[in-house]
Amino acid sequence: MRYAQGGGLTDARRAARERVRLEAAGRFEDGAKNKEIAAALRVGERSVERWRRQWRESGVEGVRSKGSPGRPKLSAAQIVRLESELERGPLARGWVDQRWTLARVKTLIGRLFHVSYTVEGTWRLLKRHGWSWQQPARRVIERDDEAVELWKKEVWPQVKAPRRPAEPGSSARTRPASR
Repeated sequence: MRYAQGGGLTDARRAARERVRLEAAGRFEDGAKNKEIAAALRVGERSVERWRRQWRESGVEGVRSKGSPGRPKLSAAQIVRLESELERGPLARGWVDQRWTLARVKTLIGRLFHVSYTVEGTWRLLKRHGWSWQQPARRVIERDDEAVELWKKEVWPQVKAPRRPAEPGSSARTRPASR
């Protein structure tokens, strides 16, 4: 069974699916065939094959639900510690500039908690806890805004070539009249 993006089973649906798997395990013990079990429980034969394999390897415990696959890897206390480290800044953690990239945050999580996240998973974690994506403003340290404005007003008009006005008979392109 496939689920929509970001979807999955609720706890109630997971419990219902587990009851179906346990019913299948009972039928395995009775010697029923996969096709019969699939028809009786209204599931696919491949699911029954997979459950039977798990049942052979681990018994009834093998077909029980393993819980939500999307449960968080970091506890609430770990999230608080991660946020305090992020607020300290990358310089405090040994990077040479003041930019937190997703790769750096991923590395920080690995170093602090010995937990592996993907870059995408790191972004989802940060977004879920109120962090936002930001683009650093790049400005020259020696920038003189008054000199820039003066240059725009006095120098640029002299450098910029004037446009020729479009006159009848000029080579300026015009739109054809609509009929």
